[in-house]
Amino acid sequence: MPPRSEEPRRDAKGSRRGPSRADSSADPRPAESGGGISGARAYTPRGRSIGEQRLGEARAGRAEPRRTPRGDGGRSGDPFRPALQVLSGGRAGATRRANPPRRTSVVRTVPRHPPAEEPPPRRRPPRPTSARPTRRRRSRPPRLADPGRRLRLGTALVLTLFTVIGIRLVVLQVVENPDYAGAGIDDRLKVVVLPAPRGTIRDRDGEVLAHSVEARYVFADPTLIDDPVSTAQALAEPLGIPAAELADQMRKRKQPNGNELQFAYLKRGVDVDRAEQIEALGLAGIGVRRDERREVPGGDLAANLIGFTSPEMVGLEGLEAGYDEVLTGKDGLERYEAGWGAQIPGGFSETTEAKPGSSLCLTLDRDLQYMVQAKLAQAMEAVNGSTATAVVLEVGTSEVLAQASYPTYNVANRLDSDPADRDDVATAFVVEPGSVHKAITFGAALQEGVITPQTAFPVANSVLKGDTRISDTHPVNGRTMSIPGMLAFSSNVGTIEVADRLGPDRLIDYQKRFGLGKPTGVGLLGEASGAVLPADEWSDSSHGSVPIGHSVDTTAIQMAAAYATIANDGTYVAPRLMKEIIGPGGERTTPEAPTTREVLTPETAAELRTALEAVTTVDGATGRAAAISGYRVAGKTGTGARLVNGQKQPGDVAAFVGMAPAEKPRFVIAVFAHTPDGGGGSDIAAPVFADMMRFTLQHYQVPPSKVPPPNFDVFPR
Repeated sequence: MPPRSEEPRRDAKGSRRGPSRADSSADPRPAESGGGISGARAYTPRGRSIGEQRLGEARAGRAEPRRTPRGDGGRSGDPFRPALQVLSGGRAGATRRANPPRRTSVVRTVPRHPPAEEPPPRRRPPRPTSARPTRRRRSRPPRLADPGRRLRLGTALVLTLFTVIGIRLVVLQVVENPDYAGAGIDDRLKVVVLPAPRGTIRDRDGEVLAHSVEARYVFADPTLIDDPVSTAQALAEPLGIPAAELADQMRKRKQPNGNELQFAYLKRGVDVDRAEQIEALGLAGIGVRRDERREVPGGDLAANLIGFTSPEMVGLEGLEAGYDEVLTGKDGLERYEAGWGAQIPGGFSETTEAKPGSSLCLTLDRDLQYMVQAKLAQAMEAVNGSTATAVVLEVGTSEVLAQASYPTYNVANRLDSDPADRDDVATAFVVEPGSVHKAITFGAALQEGVITPQTAFPVANSVLKGDTRISDTHPVNGRTMSIPGMLAFSSNVGTIEVADRLGPDRLIDYQKRFGLGKPTGVGLLGEASGAVLPADEWSDSSHGSVPIGHSVDTTAIQMAAAYATIANDGTYVAPRLMKEIIGPGGERTTPEAPTTREVLTPETAAELRTALEAVTTVDGATGRAAAISGYRVAGKTGTGARLVNGQKQPGDVAAFVGMAPAEKPRFVIAVFAHTPDGGGGSDIAAPVFADMMRFTLQHYQVPPSKVPPPNFDVFPR
């Protein structure tokens, strides 16, 4: 569309003017504040605002001085133009410099002096001019005000944050995941103990002597019990435990690892029926699980030997205590996640099966043990005996076939028994053996050659040693007596004479070689060692007392082992109770071989056995009550004393230790009985020995002796 023609404007002198460059600007001028002009932004057809037109009419007749363009690129005197240029980023001025306005001969005239009501136009301070226009430096906004910079910075921060979060998530999920997962499981984890079955104790033929039977144990989870007092009161009667004690066990408390205690035994070995009654109560935090209870089927059968356990199945006495580590298994554990007292389906669950303990196979013979106990108890009741024991050893192996104690107790009622009744008398009963020790004295003298089986010498009725006079119970008034005769009539004077020829040092040496003064190691805790009097502690009277079995401390098991040495052709074999150990899987382990050593030569042992036969065969001998029809028996009676803490107790200890058949011994039996009212071995111990040996020989079907015992010349001429 062609440009619209504009009518020339006339100035005050009537001259015609064309439109000025400034007037044709697209920027509207603001209304003058002092001239009452309105509608500054309403444009006329000529491109000027109404305000400008009226102002021109008011200034008619006054010539406006010509204004030449400045070096700033033809900037007009419009006071708002710099602000507009700033808002537009300075591009308007740049455009004008690039395309300078065309010069025109038409100039705009304004009145030299504006009307009084109009304020003078605002003018900028003059700027220095030069031949070349000065380029104005564009102002830059602050760095953070730059949107691009802010966007890049924000992006970097967000990426850094997400990177840190991602790394932390990787650490939590991969590196620290087991720790956090474990900690979470620990809060929900319930642990239930699975008791390991305790090993069984059996005799040599596999018969049960002690075993575990099915029972129940009652436990508490303190974290689930809100009122321990009322819960304890409800359980006190069925469990037979005071409520205060139960409440203390149910008390909430921390474990050493910082976790809450979630399992506590209340009672073990509860009868199944009683446990079902407790379970029916439905007490929160109280549970019942399968358990076992120890029982000895025979009641008091070998009770002193076997011992017993605590309700927690810990061995306290006897073999149960001595082999506790072998018999005890390894408890299992059941661990699972639980919520509100119930297992979470699909949650963590782990079960470690219990490992049963090993079983013991003893050398005992159950039937023989029963008969020995019964005969010992019968004899003691007849003589008002206080304490007694009997030991049966198999010759050659020294395996203990029976080991009885009197008094005894019933394991089921052990809490009602006297602690003294639970002692194993065979290993804990310390005595002065008396004349049964004479076999050691004569055996040492025969082995050392100071006497022979044919030795005989006059024997006085008594002998003085130091300040002690020792007499014979069967005086012979100085007659010549043989070695078998001295043993048959238990001559103290004759034995002391033989010991004088042997000497203290050699006698002590043989005492030790026969096993005196040291525990046999049969396998029981608390076995007494006895004592052998050292030579430097012998007094003058010791030369008379030691050879005949006084001033010597021994146990029944030691004396049985000494006579088993004589029966075993002079070779000592330590007695043992353990035949083998049977593992949970049926594997069998034989204990270490027992200690053995040669004490006598087989010839010397045979000579001594023959001499000891005189005790049971010679008329009037002290051991006639020990004789068994059809079998040759060798042994020795004795009368000693019981020692408690080194002090002799009132009464006597009657003893008999013997073997049969004497020509080839199979068994050795030692009987020791303390009677407060007194009594010798010939009256009490010998008859009991005979009953026990007779049953033993018949039980093992030992054929009778084919050759009768020799005739002994007690008083050779």
